Amino acid sequence: MTIRVLLADDQALLRSAFRVLVDSEPDMAVVGEAADGAEAVRLAKERSADVVLMDIRMPGTDGLAATRLISADPDLAKVRVVILTTFEVDDYVVQSLRAGASGFLGKGSEPEELLNAIRVAAGGEALLSPVATKGLIARFLAQGGDRADGGTGPAGAERLDALTGREREVLVQVAGGHSNDEIAERLVVSPLTVKTHVNRAMAKLGARDRAQLVVIAYESGLVRPRVD
Repeated sequence: MTIRVLLADDQALLRSAFRVLVDSEPDMAVVGEAADGAEAVRLAKERSADVVLMDIRMPGTDGLAATRLISADPDLAKVRVVILTTFEVDDYVVQSLRAGASGFLGKGSEPEELLNAIRVAAGGEALLSPVATKGLIARFLAQGGDRADGGTGPAGAERLDALTGREREVLVQVAGGHSNDEIAERLVVSPLTVKTHVNRAMAKLGARDRAQLVVIAYESGLVRPRVD
């Protein structure tokens, strides 16, 4: 099965470089290029993209707005967005995940990291490296109570009432940036059991994917950022 990739970046040179890299893989193919967010949304639908590599800073409709539009469109429910950032941790990371991105990657990443990000996103998982997760936690610390749901506390925690005790345990581990295999080892269960709990938690919380589970875990107060 070929992963259909859409490139969204206002720099033609970068798009060309990404195209050469992606098209060199036997299981991937670039199906379109967009120079702004509006074009990215249109092409995602027209070209039946599986994964969009989305730059944030683009003229007109930026990558953040485009990601929101893709996430809100039922016809694009299976499209996954990987945000490309100049720095792996920047002011837009949390907003990107809230908008529905499946993860984010620094533009300075190695080619293999980018290809792996595409495969991870296409597989329905979230690209949240340990460095990225630490950056996400730092951003929540910096934002304090200024959050999408008005902060933590009773109102934020109520959304977790539908979860079982085990699902909460798994959610805590997901928020720590751990993979299913790592969580399975920590909780002494099988990876398949972990995957089942993760999928049920996503369904109950209305999360698009694993990345949004991380956001929910912090916004609800289930996990508290810790300063090392």
